[in-house]
Parts: sequence; structure tokens; C-alpha cells
Amino acid sequence: MIYEHSYELVTDDLFVLLPRLVPGSDLFLKIEGLNPAGSVKLKTALSLIEDAEHRGVLAPGARVIESSSGNLGIALSSICATKGYRFTCVVDPNTNATSIDHMRALGAEVVVVDTVDANGGFLQSRIAHIRRRIEADPTVVWLNQYANPANPRAHYEQTARTLLKTVQHLDYLFIGVGSTGTFVGCAQYLREFSPHTRIVAVDALGSVLFGAAPGPRHIPGLGASRIPELFEPDLADDVVMVAEKDAVRECRLLARTHGLLTGGSTGSVLAAVRRRADTIPAGSRIAAISPDLGERYLGTVYNNDWVERNFGVLT
Repeated sequence: MIYEHSYELVTDDLFVLLPRLVPGSDLFLKIEGLNPAGSVKLKTALSLIEDAEHRGVLAPGARVIESSSGNLGIALSSICATKGYRFTCVVDPNTNATSIDHMRALGAEVVVVDTVDANGGFLQSRIAHIRRRIEADPTVVWLNQYANPANPRAHYEQTARTLLKTVQHLDYLFIGVGSTGTFVGCAQYLREFSPHTRIVAVDALGSVLFGAAPGPRHIPGLGASRIPELFEPDLADDVVMVAEKDAVRECRLLARTHGLLTGGSTGSVLAAVRRRADTIPAGSRIAAISPDLGERYLGTVYNNDWVERNFGVLT
């Protein structure tokens, strides 16, 4: 097929069957990283940009600003480059150097905020920086992925719809939570069209999303030090908190057993599936969402020195 714009290359219907993780059941891993932006966030970014265009707040040549741990920033960098908008992405020290280089290669301005917020993370500090930029220049357009209904709408209309259409009967969905847009959109859709599906939210130890104590985190994408305005925690039937060390272990195991390099969020989701495997009835149909692939994590998740420095020797 021939497309006019790179952001139209959304690959929303690719799954890998992982039959051995939950004995007696089928696990369908939804692969979201095979698009030009490399993650599920391409759908989020396009929805945020098109929403701003429809509301008339984006004029030609406008400056867009957003906070991101990496993937959304890359997706917005790609779309803004295509559409002729200037883009500033506010990141923090946990953002992979490769992701920052990727955004800058696409013409984005990248600001690294290194002030730790009250919960030991950087999200509130990133948002504070954006508010200062807007105060200094009111023409800057903040898309605000944390409160914008266009974020979950992308996953209600695309991610979850394709998931249910492909897998059809779905007993469990394991899905990571970070900015929470993918989680909220998918959960809302399944509540409406597949109410029997049990939705398992996967969060990182150190994240405050479900009321746990804040703590340091090293892998971007999962968890948060601030609760997004659009978050609906009651959409989860179950919550699994995963240590980053376990996420790294699952990423590496998947690479060695299936030849599939995935990001840290995927490792967390698979660790949660493994932890709940004994409680899942045989014959169940399970889906898990893999937000991105692993090339951006070669210097972290797949780097022995980095892993040993942060987590010790994996056993």
C-alpha cells in the first residue's frame, strides 16, 4: 500500500502467540512497535494533534509542547515534522539517550528536566516547566496527554477495537499504566463491548497511581509520580505491581526464547502475567499489550553493566 504521510502507517493488528507462559491457555501479545514512531504512542500523538487542529488551536507553524518519557515525544516529533509544527519535548534523566537523539533528529527541541518532584520522580517537574513556558509565551500549545480525552479516545476507537476483533473471545487483558491513556481507552471499550473480560492493570513499584508509596524508577514508560487527571483506577479488576528487576528479566527471557526484543513495559506486563498464571483457568484467552520494541533499551534493559549497576546480578 502507498501512504501520503508516515503517520498513517499504524500497524494495529499484529499479535504473537505465547502459548507456554500460562499453561493450558493462549496468550496473545499485541505488538505495537512496528510503525514509523516505534510504539503505541503514534495513535495517541495523532489523536492529540488532530484534536487540537479540530479545535482550531493549532495554526500553521505553531509551537507544540508536551511532556514525555520518550515514546510519545518521538511520535509527536514525527507528526509535527510532517505537518510543519515546531515541537518541544520535556523529558527527564530516565529517558533513553537513543530516544532523545531520535527526537532531535526529527527536528524537535528536547528539554531535560532533572529536578526531582515531591514523590521522587520527575513528572510534576516536567509539567511545571511546561507551565512556565506557556506563561512566558501563551501561543505555545500544550496538548496535555494527562488530561486530554483525545488520549484514551485513540485507544477506545483503535487499540481495543482491533484487539477484540482479532482475539474475539477475551477472558483477560493485561495492560500497563503510565500516562494511563491506553489503559483507560481500552478498559472503557471492553467494559462496553466485552464486560466479562477481566482487566489487569500493571504498574511499577515506586509508582503512585494505585496509592502505593513513591519510590525511584529507572525504566521509562510505566508508572508515574503524579496521578493523571484522566485516570480511572476503578476500571481495573486487578492490579499487579512489578519490580523493574522482574521486568528486565522477562524482557531478556522473551528475547532468548522467542527472538523478540521488547521494551521495559512489555517485560512488566509479562511478569504480571507470570505472577497471575496459577489463578487463570485453563482454556482462557489472554491478551497483553506490548507498547514498543527493544532497540531503544539496548543501553539499559539489555546492557549488563547498566542492569548490574541498578539491580545487581539477575538470577
